[in-house]
Amino acid sequence: MKVKKAIFPVGGLGTRFLPATKALPKEMLPIVDKPLIQYAVEEAVAAGIEEFIFVTGRNKTAIEDHFDHSTELETTLVARGKLEALNLVQGMIHSPGSVSYVRQQEAAGLGHAIWCARHQIANEPVAILLADDLILGAPALREMVDAYQGGNMVAVMNVPADETGSYGIITPQGEAGQLVKIADIVEKPAPEVAPSTLAVVGRYIIEPGVFEKLAEGNKGAGGEIQLTDSLAARIPDVPFMGLRFSGERFDCGSKLGFLKANIAFARSRPELGTELDKWLTDTVLNRG
Repeated sequence: MKVKKAIFPVGGLGTRFLPATKALPKEMLPIVDKPLIQYAVEEAVAAGIEEFIFVTGRNKTAIEDHFDHSTELETTLVARGKLEALNLVQGMIHSPGSVSYVRQQEAAGLGHAIWCARHQIANEPVAILLADDLILGAPALREMVDAYQGGNMVAVMNVPADETGSYGIITPQGEAGQLVKIADIVEKPAPEVAPSTLAVVGRYIIEPGVFEKLAEGNKGAGGEIQLTDSLAARIPDVPFMGLRFSGERFDCGSKLGFLKANIAFARSRPELGTELDKWLTDTVLNRG
């Protein structure tokens, strides 16, 4: 079956970016001039996704407003002849009924957030995108959808050995091109017990059986319901693959990663890159 739906877990509090995220959802923090969540949605569109399910929490209405019409703004842009800006604003609006919002009443883990969207999913595979993981280059989800043959799939990349405690880590069992067969997966293992340094990045395609495992409500690392535990529980029954994506990933859940992403994405823009490179070069040389 084709992957036509995507879940965006956006209920987190964003405490690492306080005070900026006291009233502003962390997913609305901009990379250059576009919020993180819009990059994730655009990646989903590039992968052929047609239905967008946001799992939200309190104080997340800015996300809903962002993907809806703003009559006053659009009228003003028309009156001032700013048609390019108008096209940008209207271009992010999706067809009626294709966007839905589900409330996660408590912060009980990524697995719990995904389970909250269960009634929006039929007997079909669904994609999951975490906006904190921003990827520059080829859309990772499109690569995954193109390679997907059923079962479960995650995006993977190698990380430094001393960082395995921050990721879901897989046990690889053979590779073919970009694809890695997964024998097991564990959430946030200490470096001395990690089965590899191949980590899961925030892109998933899951099959319906995962929701059945999530419904059991078993808590894992951090006392939360972990998606990785349910993926691991399905390994005896369905294929489980990892995909080494082509793009460059930025961890925008950290301040340093967020700053790096802003610089990298700005440098990739023709109207900004040359002047930014000049400024960066001058700044570095002057410091030297």
